[in-house]
Amino acid sequence: MSMTDVRTTTAVVVGRVEEIPMGEGRAFVAGGEQIAVFRLRDGSLHATQAACPHAGGPLADGQTDGNVLVCPLHLYAYRWSDGAATGGTTPIRVFPVRDVDGEVVVEV
Repeated sequence: MSMTDVRTTTAVVVGRVEEIPMGEGRAFVAGGEQIAVFRLRDGSLHATQAACPHAGGPLADGQTDGNVLVCPLHLYAYRWSDGAATGGTTPIRVFPVRDVDGEVVVEV
């Protein structure tokens, strides 16, 4: 692996966990990047890029479950595990995210 292949990440606090209702997503800015953070009904957090690569749909407004996020514009589905589109279209970026003492911390 060359030095150009190495990516550095920064942990960014984007808000409080309670700002994201269970089962919904919210848009934030982390490290200058637009992201969408979701708090699933099981309490887990997931983070992805804010805009759908297909047509720029607001992913924070999408429907989700434990496995996929569905874009609200054209119903493209993306897996939480790796950001891959279930229909073979362009994948989305997913970011590591965690709850640290009630704060949402995203690695960008």
